Amino acid sequence: MPKIPDFKTAEEEAEFWETHSVSDYWDEFRPVKEKLDPKLKAKIKSRANLKRVTLRLSQEQIAAAKRIATEKGIPYQTLMRMWIVEGIKAQR
Repeated sequence: MPKIPDFKTAEEEAEFWETHSVSDYWDEFRPVKEKLDPKLKAKIKSRANLKRVTLRLSQEQIAAAKRIATEKGIPYQTLMRMWIVEGIKAQR
């Protein structure tokens, strides 16, 4: 069974796994014994309550949202969710 090489960069590792199967190296993997950070665990659990939706937006709308999100330093999808929440609150 071949051994997983040592990688100098993440790119080098990505290139390796693009051309190799994990199943060829299965015996080298060991279970992780670390506990999941409680905050991360809570975040993962809360996402289970979210439902994916599809919206059709123009390229200009998406570009504008991305530009604004970049200025605010947040992902554009997060910004758009914030806008939806604000819009719902405004309508109540």
